[in-house]
Amino acid sequence: MSTNEVGGRVLNLSGADYMIRGLGYLRSLDDLATVAVGSKNGTPILVRDLGTVSFGPDIREGVAEWHGDGETVGGIIVMRQGMNALNVINGVKQKLHEIAPSLPPGVQIMTGYDRSDLIDASIKTLQRDLIEEAIIVSLVIIVFLFHFRSALIAILALPIAVLMSFIPMYWLGVSSNIMSLGGIALAIGVLVDASIVMVENGYRHLSERQDKDASPVSEPERHTILINAAKQVGPALFFSLIIIVVSFMPVFLLEAQEGRMFRPLAWTKTLAVGSSSILAITLVPVLMVMLIRGRLRPERANPISRITQAIYLPILKFCLRHRWLTIVVNLIFLLVTFPLATRLGSQFMPALFEGSTLYMPTALPGISIEQAKVLLQQQDRVLRSFPEVASVFGAVGRSDSATDNAPLDMYDTTVMLKPREQWPAGMTYEKLIQQMDEKLQFPGLSNTWTSPVENRLDMELTGIKTPLGMKVQGPNVDGIQQLASQLQTVLSGLPQVRSVFAEKVAQGFYVNVEVKREEAARYGLTIADIQTAVSSGIGGQNVAENIEGRERYPINVRYQRDFRDNVEKMRGVLIGTSSGAQIPLAQVAKISFTHGPAMIRDEDGALTGYIYIDLKNSDYGGFVAQANKLIHEKLALPANYTFQWSGEYELELRAKQRLELILPVVFFVIFLLLYLVFHSVAEALVLIFPTIYAMSGGLLLQWFLHYNFSVAVAVGYIALFGIAVETGVVMVVYLHEALEHKLQSGKALTNADVEEAAIEGAVHRLRPKLMTVCAVLASLVPILWESGIGSDVMKPIAAPIVGGMITSTIHVLILVPVFFVMMKERALKRGTLVPRDKDSASTSNDSVVQHSF
Repeated sequence: MSTNEVGGRVLNLSGADYMIRGLGYLRSLDDLATVAVGSKNGTPILVRDLGTVSFGPDIREGVAEWHGDGETVGGIIVMRQGMNALNVINGVKQKLHEIAPSLPPGVQIMTGYDRSDLIDASIKTLQRDLIEEAIIVSLVIIVFLFHFRSALIAILALPIAVLMSFIPMYWLGVSSNIMSLGGIALAIGVLVDASIVMVENGYRHLSERQDKDASPVSEPERHTILINAAKQVGPALFFSLIIIVVSFMPVFLLEAQEGRMFRPLAWTKTLAVGSSSILAITLVPVLMVMLIRGRLRPERANPISRITQAIYLPILKFCLRHRWLTIVVNLIFLLVTFPLATRLGSQFMPALFEGSTLYMPTALPGISIEQAKVLLQQQDRVLRSFPEVASVFGAVGRSDSATDNAPLDMYDTTVMLKPREQWPAGMTYEKLIQQMDEKLQFPGLSNTWTSPVENRLDMELTGIKTPLGMKVQGPNVDGIQQLASQLQTVLSGLPQVRSVFAEKVAQGFYVNVEVKREEAARYGLTIADIQTAVSSGIGGQNVAENIEGRERYPINVRYQRDFRDNVEKMRGVLIGTSSGAQIPLAQVAKISFTHGPAMIRDEDGALTGYIYIDLKNSDYGGFVAQANKLIHEKLALPANYTFQWSGEYELELRAKQRLELILPVVFFVIFLLLYLVFHSVAEALVLIFPTIYAMSGGLLLQWFLHYNFSVAVAVGYIALFGIAVETGVVMVVYLHEALEHKLQSGKALTNADVEEAAIEGAVHRLRPKLMTVCAVLASLVPILWESGIGSDVMKPIAAPIVGGMITSTIHVLILVPVFFVMMKERALKRGTLVPRDKDSASTSNDSVVQHSF
């Protein structure tokens, strides 16, 4: 050992301990050159007598490049699992600022990719939407009630419910991000629904008392009227909010990536609605008693109520006179709209504009590091020429890290874009990618475009770097490559494909050194002897390691380049035999060129090859269906070979199967809750129907806005179902109230009385129903018109709710009264339509009429 240091314990001198060191590390190349490796006739044989001693590089596995100006040194920051990305990024920036003064002259640390801009912009977008939603909802309440103090009750309950939800969010570790804030944004309209109905009911009862009797209302009487009004609608509203919470349970039951993505949204929405439910039965009645006082304007004096009732009354009367025609027209509407579902595409998640893009072309296997470096610089120079581009950081191959296993034929160029306000007029992200793709057409490269966060998730979860891909599996790589090439040919003919690239898994370039066993045995050589000559003489062997402070440098021995830079010279590599003779490698081995695996992948116990597919659109589900049909028509799979679709489609399929399993159970639970409220199977079924009409409206707006089915859209529909049921519950509460007044009069009821009661409950109580619907719709408008970063994910969630609320409201206003009249007339005919018992009626007017029929 010629480079080492040892310790000799300590030596005590004059009362002090001196540590004994044996110094022996190499300090320079001259030290290494003078190391003796043997002697002959008393003369030492030094390393410099055997070869040249110099510094040399290791095998390069990658290159980093900046702005097309040349090579640079790149660093990768790996965040620990479970940490907050924004906190980590800000901490890194702080450290970089601290070390900047200590950098050598001319050295700068530039940021190639910074996710904090995406995080900050997304949060600001949702925060802005939340403020706009709160303002719009407040205005809706004030306009409908025309009484500021009454409107103030619902307005105050809104921020309190949101603040209450933050407390469990903190303890559950739910951070403030696009999804958690998105859950609150979706819930804003729902949070005030219960307060609106309860306040409006109290306002109406008190104003009717003042309108009927000119005598002043005493404080005890006012308290009684307001409390009874709250008790009348409170239980049903509480149950309706519980139904909204229960209907959102499928989001909690999503698994894997979709579960991690939407669980914060589900938590915040559920916590906010739960807080609102508690406030509706605790704080709101108290505020009603405190704030609803003075002379109140009756509902008929409200211009909005007069206009809406004047429009609604003749329509409802017509529908009640022509009940079966109304039902048939609505069924026809459903039959016309539901086929739209087959015309909409599908994907896992809508693409999020991240303010950056990732250019990931793939080259053929075997490309040299020098050629890869030249291509990388040319690509970066082209990308930097676009005025929309802020910076370009390109990389090819991999770093010396276990976190990065990219081969040398994989390029990874991060393009940071300027804010969209600085782009030329009319330029969109899709147009920009198209123009970049057209300018970056290099022979031998297959282009792929994605986004940094999306790509990292796709590769981590599926191994595929594109949103859509295929995995071809079989017993050997040659057959896999042949089948993958055939699939590439078939798929490239589809119009949706921008590029498709099948990995050349069997096209790696090899120089084989095959031992001639009989010749080797003649010289007394083993296979290991010859392979040692190949690995150490040609490839080089690390024989020691030198330590310089905290740095470690391997000492490598190999033939000089002149003796190994082509196959002919490799044949002359000498091998020592047991007799002391040296023979050339060509005498005991055959050297030849061949092809072999460029990279070996094994998944599920089978050899695997990837096919990367870059589409012009995002309808992955529609493309897979079309591609499968074409493949089965044009290809016959060899025995023992299979293929499967991967990428985001794999995640989409898993989420779809999960929702198909969960949704029926949730609908059944909603039905049970409705039955607990109304104690009637028929009425529970009638209140399930709005979800069907809600889906039709959601489909219409989804089709109009060109949104594919995705997990985000599915979450929107799940949120819609609970809200649609709540609107129906409010309608049935008021229909029962009007009918109960008729029953309590003691007169024998006729079918005309039942119809009159339905008109009274539906038309005269139109204001609270419209207020709840308008509050939900108005709260989602800011999301639909939003164009900031993060809106790409929230818009597909909001669209089904907006479209579905419109059609479900029409259903509730028209069909629910029609069904209600038909059911009550049937109960009247059978003699089961009776008023509540006197004890219940005398104590309070606090519950919904509940009859079975």
